[in-house]
Amino acid sequence: MNTYFDNASTSYPKPREVASQMAHYLTEEGGTYGRAAYDRVRKATLQVEQCRDSLAAVMGVKEPEKISFTSNATTGLNALLLGLLSKQTVIRVSPMEHNAVMRPLWHLHQTKGIRIETLPSLADGTIDLEALYKLSAGDGELFVINHLSNVNGVIQPLPEICRLAVSRGWQIMLDAAQSLGEIPVDASGWDIDYIAFTGHKGLLGPTGTGGFYCKEPSQLQPTLFGGTGSLSDSYEMPAELPDRFQAGTPNVAGIVGLRAALQNRPVACHSKSNMLDCIKAISQLPGIRVHGAIHPEQQGELFSVTHEKLSPADLSQRLFDRHGIETRSGLHCAPLAHRTLGTFQAGTVRIALSPYHTPADLDYLIKAITDAATY
Repeated sequence: MNTYFDNASTSYPKPREVASQMAHYLTEEGGTYGRAAYDRVRKATLQVEQCRDSLAAVMGVKEPEKISFTSNATTGLNALLLGLLSKQTVIRVSPMEHNAVMRPLWHLHQTKGIRIETLPSLADGTIDLEALYKLSAGDGELFVINHLSNVNGVIQPLPEICRLAVSRGWQIMLDAAQSLGEIPVDASGWDIDYIAFTGHKGLLGPTGTGGFYCKEPSQLQPTLFGGTGSLSDSYEMPAELPDRFQAGTPNVAGIVGLRAALQNRPVACHSKSNMLDCIKAISQLPGIRVHGAIHPEQQGELFSVTHEKLSPADLSQRLFDRHGIETRSGLHCAPLAHRTLGTFQAGTVRIALSPYHTPADLDYLIKAITDAATY
């Protein structure tokens, strides 16, 4: 029985090839990235570039060199938000943003006076497209959008938003930390300007992996400086990609593991209808309220619950103590999302599925919540 339902924090289990290929690299191959010409380095460098190519395919990016590796989505978002060269005075965010966005923006607000505005939304945090059409066009105006909420699993209507953005001169920065690997992302087709991602969630890779994509690198100032293995005679960061944004030795072992995850993604053991049936069953339990998308087609593989009497912390602890169900309670580093949903300050109990969950696992989850919610 798979009782781990905290995949929005980090995915578990991973494909077996992730650990085996990381171990093989560490024990049999070694070698750094792009720093010499002998065989170990060539092989390590090849594997890193193969991972970059695979990520480009997943993201719909036509120029893989525009993808830079970082240690996670947070580092990628910081690199993007703090490195922008445009002279924006207002940055608009979706109402479901994570602190990986809000804290860098708050820093920019305090140090540079940038104003943060929240985009109009419906009750579940979906951006209100009708209200969005009423916003005036603004060349270079930046929208930061959480593609898949880490609180209630709502999927933002990115194709529609991006079509409008192109016509209005808006730039789109996509936080794909939760979505990449689970739902389609098409950077080129949607004409997205920036994407930040992590490797350890929907992509099923190891922690310490992630990165960002920048459509127009000339619009971005490096925020990390150091050795790249190229143009070592200069104190300036190289103009060539991806070196411009990749100072220091990357996490080669982790990237090898991410490459393995991308090449060995499992077939999901449950269907979307299985997931929606599970959510419906839980929503009908006495005392339980489900926090998810209004429209089923916008529901990702995670949702939250609250209880009319039990605190989220108590409900989560009951699930673990009585049934071994592992969840996360609280604000999930996303206070803006909880304010939007009306669940601030106590938060919720978050339930996040993985491709490895079977219908039997979901039935067990329903029975566990039924028992834990009995007051």
